[in-house]
Amino acid sequence: MVRFVFLFLAAALFLRGPLALAQGIDSEASHAVIMDYATGEVLWDKNGEEAMIPASMTKMMTAHLVFDRLRAGELSLTDQFTVSENAWRKGGWASGGSTMGLAVGDQPTVEELLRGVIILSGNDACIVLAEGISGTEEAFAREMTATAQRMGLTTASFRNATGLDEEGHRISAADLARLARLTIQDFPDYYAFYSEEAYEWRGIRQPNRNPLLGRTEGVDGLKTGHLEISGYGLTASAKRGEDRRIIVINGMASEGDRGREAERLMRLAFSAFETRTLTADNLVLPVLPVWMGERETVEVELADPLVLSGMKRAFADATVEIVYQGPLEAPVGAGDTVASLVITRPGEDTVSAPLIARESIARTGFFGRVLDGLNRLISGGETS
Repeated sequence: MVRFVFLFLAAALFLRGPLALAQGIDSEASHAVIMDYATGEVLWDKNGEEAMIPASMTKMMTAHLVFDRLRAGELSLTDQFTVSENAWRKGGWASGGSTMGLAVGDQPTVEELLRGVIILSGNDACIVLAEGISGTEEAFAREMTATAQRMGLTTASFRNATGLDEEGHRISAADLARLARLTIQDFPDYYAFYSEEAYEWRGIRQPNRNPLLGRTEGVDGLKTGHLEISGYGLTASAKRGEDRRIIVINGMASEGDRGREAERLMRLAFSAFETRTLTADNLVLPVLPVWMGERETVEVELADPLVLSGMKRAFADATVEIVYQGPLEAPVGAGDTVASLVITRPGEDTVSAPLIARESIARTGFFGRVLDGLNRLISGGETS
């Protein structure tokens, strides 16, 4: 069996739209990621897979556990939890950190606490939820870590529900982006909390800390973070048309720097990168030769739609090939996998997708096989 390759042009597919100069992207952030939501592919990163201190971006995982219990019916938005002295001391106004402003003995609902976590970044709200669900914040943090690991967030190691500095409390920027993607994908109704621009508790109205919300096109979440040791961070997502992108930055020097850098990277996420879908309808492929068949060629098509994300310039320089072990020998059944479509783009991972026969090709009779064999002998076995 010989490995055959067809190299063909797909100019109509890969050379559409203006080319953006995506080379040379950098960031002042110590850690940064741009992710495509549809594919989950990291389009660009800076130290993206390196475990870092996430600060209050941790609260996305806290909320995720609550969402999961709500979906399972183990919790209701109207359930109430009592505020402990521990939650008040660690996360109330006296703590000097981000707070919902709860008082000892308050009995907020789960829905109110979620708004306190997501919109106000309230440390007190996180601790109340953790204690109410798992008994202690430490037990809840262990469940956060175990759940994150099951979700494939392999760098996640949580020591608390708030994101306050604690030895070993880490997760990578890429895993935060994956967590954001799973939140949007798995909990579309609850994700709406992240787009609310302000929330009021006991007469005090506080704004959502997300600097892009209401200011940058399409942004509808997610979460800021800040500690002295980690700098200013943000996980954000925006949808424009059919495309959605997720960005994560951390290690910025100030709130202003965080806002400016996040806006710049979100703009690049849409202008420098693109997602394209190849289907049997929009990709015309050459026919492949068949040996000992009633017909000499077979039409092929993608087995499933293929979604590709990457730099626009890389699409322009793509190489598209059909690779198969040949020659194909009859009989060939409609739907049989007969080849692979291989797409190579500069600076991107090579992508391979199965190609299937669009029709059945029966094996020819005895005399037809004899003639086919003679033809192959005369031509030296060449089929392409």
